[in-house]
Amino acid sequence: MLLNSIVKSQKKTVIVTGASRGLGLAICNQLLQEKYFVVAISRSLSNELSNLCDGHPLSIAHLPYDLANLDDIHTLCKAIIEEFGRPYALVNNAAVGHDGVLATMHNSEINSLLNINIQAPILLSKYLSRSMMLNRTGRIINISSIIASTGFSGLSVYAASKAAIEGFTRSLSREVGKAGITVNCVAPGYMQTEMTSSLQGEKLESVKRRSPLGRLASPADAASAVLYLMSEQAKSMTGTIMTVDAGSTA
Repeated sequence: MLLNSIVKSQKKTVIVTGASRGLGLAICNQLLQEKYFVVAISRSLSNELSNLCDGHPLSIAHLPYDLANLDDIHTLCKAIIEEFGRPYALVNNAAVGHDGVLATMHNSEINSLLNINIQAPILLSKYLSRSMMLNRTGRIINISSIIASTGFSGLSVYAASKAAIEGFTRSLSREVGKAGITVNCVAPGYMQTEMTSSLQGEKLESVKRRSPLGRLASPADAASAVLYLMSEQAKSMTGTIMTVDAGSTA
């Protein structure tokens, strides 16, 4: 009860999916620095996220949930609103990226990827935007990838899912704009996270050489873009794709 009163009276609530590591964890870190209350959703609690929760017991709550379970997302959203109040923002960060050519990819892997990368963000946005509409303000930030526009061998299904999220972002921004809700995308380039762990050696150096800055963007760089889109300074930005890739697609 005390936690609820603190959240509702003092802090804006932000929901972050895929919060246990990589970009999601970096977003949670920066949100806490900016005094938001964070609802961190992930399948399991990593050591890093556990430490973050222990260090900020009144500012972050972890909810274990597998977004492959589409049927119970409505129940999840209802529970979040009942426990923490109407959210200010949703960051659809959770994603999977099965590496492999389409011809040999199992149908189960395709279905899993599309469910988590497309359907789950759409359903979360559907149910949580209703509360934002009642507040007459809100932010929905979807995490895409430069691969949505550049393509990459072995990531055709992943690229399709991210292109879909960008189309969803543009159209949803038109649906909810009059309610004071902005909808934007952050499209990171290659970052050194678990999802890009296969990038090593010469392959990694080749990617770095494509960048005018000669390096990869970091999760903290992309997280800063998310925080900007959440801020009052970005209140007139909606339907946009913000690229954070150290200039590799310039």
